[in-house]
Amino acid sequence: MGTTTKLSLEEFQKLQDTAEETVRYELDEGELIVTPSPTSRHNIVRYRLRRALTDFVQLNNLGLVLDETDFQLAPDVVRKPDIAFVPKERIHTLDLDRSPLKGAPALAVEVISPSNLAQDTVKKVRQYFAAGSQAVWLVYPVLCLIEIHDATGVRDVTEPGSLTEQRLFSGFAFSLSLTALFDSNPER
Repeated sequence: MGTTTKLSLEEFQKLQDTAEETVRYELDEGELIVTPSPTSRHNIVRYRLRRALTDFVQLNNLGLVLDETDFQLAPDVVRKPDIAFVPKERIHTLDLDRSPLKGAPALAVEVISPSNLAQDTVKKVRQYFAAGSQAVWLVYPVLCLIEIHDATGVRDVTEPGSLTEQRLFSGFAFSLSLTALFDSNPER
């Protein structure tokens, strides 16, 4: 059995400052997690979802959409969701010039790669909720599926359906066709 070296938040931040831009780290209860570079398909799906969500949030003046931003969920937990939504009433509490941002986003979106382990994904969802997230969306490009975790439980939306959400967005209804999101043509 291997030995795990625990890192403090300060040690994690120093490592982040010296790391190459292509290396992605998270801190999981003091344990350093190195995440592999995402695939092109992962990036295409993330980009499409982020673009749709950003356009919607800006149009309705609802807050801020970020991608791959560090959030400190606990003293020894830093996660980097693929996409995060922070409502406008919370933006003034954040120091946008420092990393990690303290607290959880209202919405954390994780695009799941084939290499992601189920147990790690479940743990991450629990950490987001424990820190105050209202919803976590798990996006599975290979399965053409989004698993929505929120206060009402867990529900799946599959292609050719649409993702529809309004509780998070002050009654404004966000909707996105999964057919468009998971379209195999990368030029769309």
